[in-house]
Formats: sequence, C-alpha cells, structure tokens
Amino acid sequence: MKTRPYTYLFRIQYLGLRYHGWQVQKGVKTVQGTLERSIRYVLGHEDFNLLGASRTDSGVSCLEGAFELFLRQALDIQRFLADTNENLPSDIRLLSCQPVSAAFNVIQDVQCKQYGYYFAFGEKPHPFLAGNLAYGGDELDLESMQQAASLFAGKHDFRRFCSQGRNTSDFIREINFAAICPAAAELSFLPAEGAWVFRVRGKGFLMHQVRRMVASLFLLGKDLLSLDELKNALLSEDKSPLSHKAPANGLVLESISFHMEKLNQG
Repeated sequence: MKTRPYTYLFRIQYLGLRYHGWQVQKGVKTVQGTLERSIRYVLGHEDFNLLGASRTDSGVSCLEGAFELFLRQALDIQRFLADTNENLPSDIRLLSCQPVSAAFNVIQDVQCKQYGYYFAFGEKPHPFLAGNLAYGGDELDLESMQQAASLFAGKHDFRRFCSQGRNTSDFIREINFAAICPAAAELSFLPAEGAWVFRVRGKGFLMHQVRRMVASLFLLGKDLLSLDELKNALLSEDKSPLSHKAPANGLVLESISFHMEKLNQG
C-alpha cells in the first residue's frame, strides 16, 4: 500500500525569468523549490512528494504545465489552491487541481506537449517584453523560415538539433505540428504586429531541442544556413549541433495533455 495514497494533478503557470528552471538545484532559485516551500507552509508539514511533468530550463516560462502532489491525507482542494496562490510569488500561479488515481503518472502518461517560441524582428521590442519575447535582429526572411519550419514535422533523427546528455542514445522524436504563426492573438500583451511564434507539438523533446531548432531557423532567416543544409541535418548521423541555442526567454511551455483513459481511471 502506498504511504501517500492521495494523489492530485495540478495545472500551473509561471514566468521563468527569475528562475533557474523547474528542477530543484542547490544554491539557486527554481520553480519547483519555490513551489515546495509554499506547499510546506500551507500544509504545515513536509510529508509530501511532488513530481513535475516537464523540467523547463532556466528562463523558460509556462502557460499550462502540470505536476503531481502525493499526500497521506485528502486535500480541501479549493482552500488549498487559494492559500497556496496567496503564498506564492506573483510570477507563479496554480490554475486547477483534481484528484487522480494511483495508476496515473504525470510523466509516463503524457500524450502531447506544445511549446511556443515567441520572437520579433525589425524594430527592437520594448524591454518590458523581454521576459517572453526574443529578438531575432533587424531582418529575417520569414517566408523561408516558415517553409523550413514545416520540415520538422514528422518522425526524424534530431541529434543535430539538441544538446546531447551522457545517457542520450535515442534521438528519434515525432513532431505532430511545426509552424511559424503570428503571435499577438496568443498572448494579449504582445504588440499587435511584428511578434511571431514558432509552435511545435509532440509527445516529448530532447534537451534544448526546440531552442536549437529555432536557432537554425534564425540562421536560415539571416541567409547563414540554406534549406538544403537544414534538410540534410535531419538525415545526418553527425553528432555536432547544427546551431547554437536560441535564448531561453522566448520559449514557453504552452500546454500538456494526458491520455484520458489514464487520467480518468479510478
């Protein structure tokens, strides 16, 4: 029998600008660490476990992420949400909470993750937008970038579009959607014109994969990389990255969906 039999799925959003990513790290401020401190204060004890669905990097933000909370006793959900949000800093907010069964796993039962990389080019954006809007420079060939973005859709070997960890051996990932779209309708505080988003959907991504994909699109948009070079990189067994990493501040984890049969299993 599980020692913490009460399991809850939370939805969360945060601005990543002040945080060194999601995962707890010694000596630096992280989203998970800040969240755990607030939960300890609200519960009045530390007899709980917390498991995140996605470990975002330093500076990366989140519109609708998820984590599981494991407890020995049942929660008063609405009171807990209100009290925890009151205690959290203004750049982290809990959106919802629901009980889930012990069979559900917030990592293994992910169906799809959607990321958006928000950027502008031309006139430099207002500095107040820097938390969620990267700057691509004076000129970008947006039409060529849009054509190239569609090449990422499908199942590919992304070894040249990631940062390779010591234990990374499988570089095959499937992307269900990849496109560059106007961004103003997505985040209301962005300028009405001149803001764009590179959006990708898939079950999972490699380390820094989206940021390296974006950086390659920026190089192509500046005529420093050709469409054929990008195509060939998706077929290459060369392990060297095709590009640097794009800045973290443009990247947003927009949503996570789960397999409903596992989510609703009781």
